[in-house]
Amino acid sequence: MSQNLLGTSVDDVVRTVLDADPGELFVVNPAGGTVEELVDVANAYEGELPTIRLLGDERTLKDVTDDFIVASNAANLVEDGSLELRLLGDDTRSSMLVTEDRTVALLEVGGLVGGLTTDDAEFAETAYDAVTDDWAAAEEFMLRTPAIDRVSQTLGENISADVEEDFGDVLASMETARGDGDGLDEVTVSLLVAAKNRVLLYDISKWGEDVGIASKATFSRTKTKLEDLGLIDTEKVPIDVGRPRLRLKLADDRLEDAPPAELANVAQSVLP
Repeated sequence: MSQNLLGTSVDDVVRTVLDADPGELFVVNPAGGTVEELVDVANAYEGELPTIRLLGDERTLKDVTDDFIVASNAANLVEDGSLELRLLGDDTRSSMLVTEDRTVALLEVGGLVGGLTTDDAEFAETAYDAVTDDWAAAEEFMLRTPAIDRVSQTLGENISADVEEDFGDVLASMETARGDGDGLDEVTVSLLVAAKNRVLLYDISKWGEDVGIASKATFSRTKTKLEDLGLIDTEKVPIDVGRPRLRLKLADDRLEDAPPAELANVAQSVLP
């Protein structure tokens, strides 16, 4: 049984497998970094994607999808029918990619990830049958984050094209969007971009709740936190009926002068 090394990175391996034009691709027990790279490659892939069936450890999937950037891009694939997520009942399965005629073991050595594949038809058939059975018995993993394409589209339609562009630029400058000290979260980014463009708190929080980012209450709490830190401020805007609305604005000169691509870095340096 001969073996071949497909590549020395996850994206190399995944692209090679996708270029073989499989009807479906099982991704079994991937590490968190593998999930992230798979989502990146699949979103950028210019050919026709197979149905990607990811069977992963629950803790790994929850940790990876706590990052809005990864989760919202994965949601793009879920919404267009290219990606399905289920929970691996037994995480003793090796990390591998499986198609009907190919099995690729993902091996990590010295910081490099290689894809070791075999051309043995009997082995490939056995692996495919086993993972198909695992998939049929597995529970669905619910991804509750909205797709980034839908987030961007509705932001442009309901708020403004400038806010949509700034939101995308800020996210593109960030490695992660978790809000756990390693990066800002999606609500904070939304509010900072809204303040940069002097958007009403009501409008950005209603949009955020409608699209599925967070509740109005979460937007309100985060707004108060950013006010207390001196990052944003508000001014009252009278309306015909009811209480005045609050217009968001930046309160820190460093944010005011920062281009969108640098806004996250400046804000992160101010946050505790």
